[in-house]
Amino acid sequence: MEDMMTDSLTPVSMECPPAWDDVRRMCGQLFMMGFDGTEVTPQIKELIEDFHLGTILLTAKNLRSAEQTTKLVLDLQTIARKAGHPVPLAIALDQENGGVNSLFDENCIRQFPSAMGVAATGSTKTAYEVAKATADELCSVGINWIMGPCLDVLTNVKNQPLGVRSSGDDAEEVSKFGTAYLKGFKDAGIASCGKHFPSYGNLEFLGSSLDVPVITESLEQLSLSALAPFRQAIRQGVDAMMVGGCAMSSAGVNAMHACLSEQVVDDLLRIKLGFDGVVISECLEMEALSHNIGVGGGTVMAFNAGCDLVLVCRSYNGQQEAINGLKVGLENGVITEARLRQSLRRMLEIKSNFTSWERALAPTGTAQLSNLQDSHTELSVKAYNSSITIVRDKDGLLPLSNLLDPDEEVLLLSPLLKPLPASAASQALASHGDAPRSSSSDSLLSGENVFQRFGKSLARQRDGRDLHASYTANGVRPMHENLINRANAVIVITADANRNLYQHGFTKHVAMICKLSQVAHKPEKPLVVVSVSSPYDFAMDSALGTYICTYDHTETALQALVNVLVGDLVPSGELPGSLRQNQKVHQSNQSNQSRQPWLAEAWDKARDADALDTLLHRLRQEPSTISTLILAGCTSNTFLLSHRMIDEYHFVVRNSTTKALLGFCATYFFPSTGTGVLGCVFVDPDRSKLSIGHSLHNRAVRSLLQIPGIKRLQLGSRLPSVFLGVPSSNSQERKRLRQWFSTIGWDNATSRPVCSMLLPGLATWSVPKNLLSSLQSAEIEFDLVYGLDHAGSIHDLISTSSRQGIMEIYQLALVDQTGSGIIRARRKNDEVVVGTVVIYNAASSWSQAIPALHLRTDDVIGGISSPVISPSVGEYSILLQGLVLMGIKQHQRQQANGVLLDYVDGDGNIDCLTAMGFTVLHSFDEISGDASTFELIT
Repeated sequence: MEDMMTDSLTPVSMECPPAWDDVRRMCGQLFMMGFDGTEVTPQIKELIEDFHLGTILLTAKNLRSAEQTTKLVLDLQTIARKAGHPVPLAIALDQENGGVNSLFDENCIRQFPSAMGVAATGSTKTAYEVAKATADELCSVGINWIMGPCLDVLTNVKNQPLGVRSSGDDAEEVSKFGTAYLKGFKDAGIASCGKHFPSYGNLEFLGSSLDVPVITESLEQLSLSALAPFRQAIRQGVDAMMVGGCAMSSAGVNAMHACLSEQVVDDLLRIKLGFDGVVISECLEMEALSHNIGVGGGTVMAFNAGCDLVLVCRSYNGQQEAINGLKVGLENGVITEARLRQSLRRMLEIKSNFTSWERALAPTGTAQLSNLQDSHTELSVKAYNSSITIVRDKDGLLPLSNLLDPDEEVLLLSPLLKPLPASAASQALASHGDAPRSSSSDSLLSGENVFQRFGKSLARQRDGRDLHASYTANGVRPMHENLINRANAVIVITADANRNLYQHGFTKHVAMICKLSQVAHKPEKPLVVVSVSSPYDFAMDSALGTYICTYDHTETALQALVNVLVGDLVPSGELPGSLRQNQKVHQSNQSNQSRQPWLAEAWDKARDADALDTLLHRLRQEPSTISTLILAGCTSNTFLLSHRMIDEYHFVVRNSTTKALLGFCATYFFPSTGTGVLGCVFVDPDRSKLSIGHSLHNRAVRSLLQIPGIKRLQLGSRLPSVFLGVPSSNSQERKRLRQWFSTIGWDNATSRPVCSMLLPGLATWSVPKNLLSSLQSAEIEFDLVYGLDHAGSIHDLISTSSRQGIMEIYQLALVDQTGSGIIRARRKNDEVVVGTVVIYNAASSWSQAIPALHLRTDDVIGGISSPVISPSVGEYSILLQGLVLMGIKQHQRQQANGVLLDYVDGDGNIDCLTAMGFTVLHSFDEISGDASTFELIT
């Protein structure tokens, strides 16, 4: 057997350098050990110096911050160097993300989703990016070996402790994501370790911690599923493989502990699967293994089975026992020196590939982490946002902001969970004063705080109120019942309810109470169930109508959940493996019930203009929509710009028999900024909820995305100035419209407030106190210019603005000699233009695109549009007020009754304009996004 193995493995045929003739030094390279404490302890120092320990496994108990970790790793390497180690230490870490992160630093180390959370994104590209980012961060602090990826296939999802540490229950999917992780680790320059061979995905647990979990599948069954990801990882060049401490009992193989079995390591992993890298044993101090065999005897058995590196990570006594066991095994001839040299060669090869003294003694540390922070933060948010999965929402409860008014209360019921070892809550406890690591009760309290912060964040973002209570195995108490009766909606959090059965019972009890509750016109109290770990809790329980999975309860995951609940994020995650098809069928059935395609045709002015005027009249007569006032003064010509600098594409859904328009959509493309704009979507009120708007939207957006040079998509147009975005004057209608657009692809998180403003009573208006003196102290001069002779200086300024429509409006104003002009602002004794604004009136050639100018025929309203102020100017508000003031004065001279500001940035300009007497006429949420990443949801 030994000859077969040696002949088939090229890397181990090399001779070891003379430095390794010392048997004690050689043996030290074949152990992986850990220690307690955040600084070098006398015990670990002794192991490195006297026994020449070659590999150290760090865990959360060793690590407080990136800076501390960098110092600790450097101290360990320095000790090894001074002790005469020929090669650096291998420093290993479990950093699986999600709930298994040994290193956490909220300032430097980013949190990424668990393996199943990443799989829920459906993107192997995201998996690669997450793996590389994780490895880049570890390399920065001096770590050179990552204990991952998990290659276990969850062939038995019930009573499964691995949970979200696995990518799922489909072998092909686990293989695919495992390959992406391996590539990410390799490209970052860190060694990898597949685990837990031959799979922890289908273990039978007998109850006691002294009982070894058992794999009962035959080798044939394992080969069909569980072994596939390990086989693929070997093909992709995985550097190491960790063999588990489970038992195997089936025809063809019988092993009390897999990592101590020659059948598993040498026969199955080495020969049948062809793995020639480093094999690591499970920790020999695990209770079942140490109780049955003992650490010393287990060490000899592990090496004889074919392991190259024996893991003993818990106690110094256990580590000494392992060392003595290997020494006695050599002395008694139970294990040969030749066998150990095979393992040494493999360890030296992995070290030569992934570390050097130059690298080990000069970690880049927090300086490099600072450079990575922005891109890694963006990746973390993107990954979590893409992973959140709505499994069911049968009653349309999401987002809650559509369902509840701000003054209504949401009750959050959460289990008492310990916080993740690497989390802000856990770190706060661990670093509190000089106290030792927190007690169990402290940890539970900290875990409760995680969900308390989640509840407060939800209340803040929906501008409402929250109630919060924890629950335990004691079930639904009178306190819970009282809170449920008081609340307007209930959210129940679960975490591995398949194993923590009290959570399952509690959730079903709450569901029953909600079903029996009667609140106003609602048949039952809204209930949302959220699994923050394994999605299998209620994936198949359709009695719970709204079910969401986050896969983690990290701070970033819970913030993504908040965004979903308030409607600022449209989740795109999918359940893993075998559950995905059920989810797609359910979503397809929902889609088929609510959406049907309509023929969306290109606009034809001769054919459709009169019909559009009729549709606009219908909409203005509809009292229930917020478009009634916005559309005042609109005609079919309002939406037809006919400008050489603006491309426009409009679409209709029509009854070809009666010629009536059932819906209309206007789109524009502004080449100056590469912006495609959705200007409006109208649907006949009598035909709402028939997918007409959806069909128009999809046709329009597809048309925009096909335009060469398009960079950005925007919902809301400053020209024509009708809908500047999603109307937001009415909170309920705003929620409904934001949700509608979010479900078809728009990201509400990118919205910003804009509005149009009106200054009435111009004949009696006077300049606010202190405004003139403020302008004088700013030493700004203003003038009014017309015509293309002034285009140069104005163009230099407006080119600093990337806003859609700015360039085109100024171009219109420059060429219009009748009703338009441009007010410029310059510093005294300086020709450089620092601010501009367009003024116009009803006689301008483009006033038809501003329907608010024509609100009442007996009023004369002047317009002010598109202020641009140099980024170098510090007195932004003063200069803006000055430009608007000059516009007002010009319109006063023309006997106007009022002034319209047709587009105002609502983020910070409203206050200074209301101080001048302006009031908000219409308010909107302008939404924009990158055209290259826009995903149209059909």
